[in-house]
Amino acid sequence: MNSVKVLINSFAKARRFHHIISQFDGEFDLLQDRYIVNAKSQLGIFSLDISRPLRLDIHSEDNLDRILESISSFLIPSAH
Repeated sequence: MNSVKVLINSFAKARRFHHIISQFDGEFDLLQDRYIVNAKSQLGIFSLDISRPLRLDIHSEDNLDRILESISSFLIPSAH
């Protein structure tokens, strides 16, 4: 599993994020505080406070580079 921080801070961005993630096989979870939703669920995305950063858990190693490239405009650089 890989985790990245994403910012989906508008309804238009949420729709675009959903469209991109839905094209990939595998499981994707969005986490905020204690809430976990399926990132392929548009209703799930809209149930979160999208004005704040979210954690995206990618439960697949297949196409990881393609997935990250596809969502690059949503990624928040990690503070390592």
